[in-house]
Amino acid sequence: MQDRPDAPELLEAVRAFLDEQVVPALEGTKQFHARVAVNVLAIVAREIVHGEHLLRAEWRRLVELLGRPSLNAPASEETLRAAVRELNAALAERIRAGAADDGSWGAAVLAHLRATATERLAIANPKYAEPRRVG
Repeated sequence: MQDRPDAPELLEAVRAFLDEQVVPALEGTKQFHARVAVNVLAIVAREIVHGEHLLRAEWRRLVELLGRPSLNAPASEETLRAAVRELNAALAERIRAGAADDGSWGAAVLAHLRATATERLAIANPKYAEPRRVG
């Protein structure tokens, strides 16, 4: 691992080069694919910077929702991803069983799902995570 530039900085340099130098020089399908590459690099950079933090936040909400506060937070990101998948499967099972159809637990589930969707949009496309203006 290097000190500087770090991985997000390197990705940003390549993204900026593609966006400012390559995309304007291309047309049609090649330009479209270059724009897709620009977006992919931006998503990967945001995932590196914020991904684990947001995944830990999702894990904490799931543990609380499912009443498993005695669980220890997974140490590695890989273990954390597996734990979040398992907790999401358990949450989905309870939702399918009707446990979230009404009441305070249902409201807590909805709040969790909104928070998770907002966090995922912050990685995939921050513009979509911004509040909408009405009127």
